[in-house]
Amino acid sequence: MLKLGKLPDRTPAKITIALTPELNSALRDYAAIYRDAYGEAESVADLIPFMLEAFLDGDKAFARARKARLPEANKGKPTRRARKPRGGGTTSSFPSMPEI
Repeated sequence: MLKLGKLPDRTPAKITIALTPELNSALRDYAAIYRDAYGEAESVADLIPFMLEAFLDGDKAFARARKARLPEANKGKPTRRARKPRGGGTTSSFPSMPEI
């Protein structure tokens, strides 16, 4: 078996949404601040998928509910090993990191 597993479907899905003027302005401001921070201009349309992914990845309640209700949604995702309990029993020379 190869070390690299089969690649997932990478066919993009295109959706169309309507934004309020305030949200549109905020997204344009975000793109401008992004350009200032990283020295590269990216369009709002290019930033939105990454913003949505970051939002969903950061929503722990969503992740728990999705895992509980939609086990098929986790197919193809690498499984994470359980963390070792804090305070002993570890042979790592690195200090334990606080959970965020």
